[in-house]
Amino acid sequence: MEIVKIPRMDKEEYDTLIGKGYICRIAFQGEKYPYIAPFLYVFDGRFLYFLSTKYGKKLEYFRKSPHVAVEVEKYTKDLSSYTFVSMQGYLEEVTDSIDKKVIRKQFVDLVKERHLSKNILAALGHSPQDPPEAIAEEERSLVWKLTGVKDMVALKNL
Repeated sequence: MEIVKIPRMDKEEYDTLIGKGYICRIAFQGEKYPYIAPFLYVFDGRFLYFLSTKYGKKLEYFRKSPHVAVEVEKYTKDLSSYTFVSMQGYLEEVTDSIDKKVIRKQFVDLVKERHLSKNILAALGHSPQDPPEAIAEEERSLVWKLTGVKDMVALKNL
């Protein structure tokens, strides 16, 4: 019996997957086990950006080692269609005030354009009662960029 391998996606396909999505999982190097957390992201066609609250395990693990694995996926309920991309690289904190403002505005646009619940604001350091614009106006979260991607696996169903 021959093993069937899952087909790989080309760059255009995985860029489309990443561009259409907005939720990913990031695996950090934990104490003994990896620590995985869901994140909202924005993609500028070259880099993935994330907002992180200024507290919690993810921040502790980021400070110890910025090397991470990031996974973006899309699948149908019955799994008849699925695609995913896994990238290994490292996170950099964005410190330039203009860059941070631009990226935060992209998150405001994401929340508004995708009609995301205001409850998601709590994951970004804000109250659900805050307007989405508060993301760009206040620095309650850190801005991270995925860079130095060394390994990528992008697969799709047959």
